[in-house]
Amino acid sequence: MDNKNIIELINVSKRFEGFELKNLSTSVKKGFVTGIIGANGAGKSTTIKLIMNLLQPDRGTISLFGLDYKKHEKEIKQRIGFVFDSNIFYENITLAEMKNMIKPAYKNWDDSIFNKYVDMFELPLTKKIQTFSKGMMMKASLTIALSHHAELIIMDEPTSGLDPIFRRELLDILHDLMQDSEKTIFFSTHITTDLDRIADYIIFLHKGQHVFTKEFYKIEEEYAIVKGETSLLDRDTEQAFIGIRKSNHGFEALSANKQHTEKIFGDTVILEKPTLEDIMLYTKKGKKKYV
Repeated sequence: MDNKNIIELINVSKRFEGFELKNLSTSVKKGFVTGIIGANGAGKSTTIKLIMNLLQPDRGTISLFGLDYKKHEKEIKQRIGFVFDSNIFYENITLAEMKNMIKPAYKNWDDSIFNKYVDMFELPLTKKIQTFSKGMMMKASLTIALSHHAELIIMDEPTSGLDPIFRRELLDILHDLMQDSEKTIFFSTHITTDLDRIADYIIFLHKGQHVFTKEFYKIEEEYAIVKGETSLLDRDTEQAFIGIRKSNHGFEALSANKQHTEKIFGDTVILEKPTLEDIMLYTKKGKKKYV
């Protein structure tokens, strides 16, 4: 195992009725923010549950910090902070009571960090958790994750359902956390614009298949939105595209090989930078048959 890989999945498969995660091999590097994207049902939550050992793979191997769950579950869990998208706390107790329940489970629990984030996030310690808004719940969950010196923070859809101002605040907090190169953040999201601000790596899943794991800046170098006249298209040129949309005005397509596209079309087309949303959309739509 490359000691820079905090998470490693090798040929991991998991089948449910109507869905299969197939032969997923990918890794998450230490000291970086990695986002996992894909449409609903792509396999993002399944992948996170497998990494958390809430599900076991049918095939393949999963290691965290170079360790596997069969022998080292306790040690792995000590080093992970997990932030859920829904409330997993007991609602009829206070945050102070919650802390007292969770604290004994972690040998590296640090009250000074807990208090620091409680102050910073302006969280009430003596109010029942059921009175918390979704944003406060997210902050409480993050506070607890950070209070035991977790090296790996895993978040499942952390910004869904939060208002834009709070989403931005959360991303700033995560950005600040990453100034400490010992921390690693891994999170799933369908709000891809959140990743524009903080992600170093992107893992893209589509219908249970691994499309790519790439450095964020490389996606912009390799992919392009191509716009041009429909008369430029034929069967061969269309094969070069991942997905294509045609109209009376011309065509718009996604290419995963910008250089190759430039070679074929020269300056007869316009090339633009795609967003992650563009990439997801065109991968989902695919190619309409050439008529």
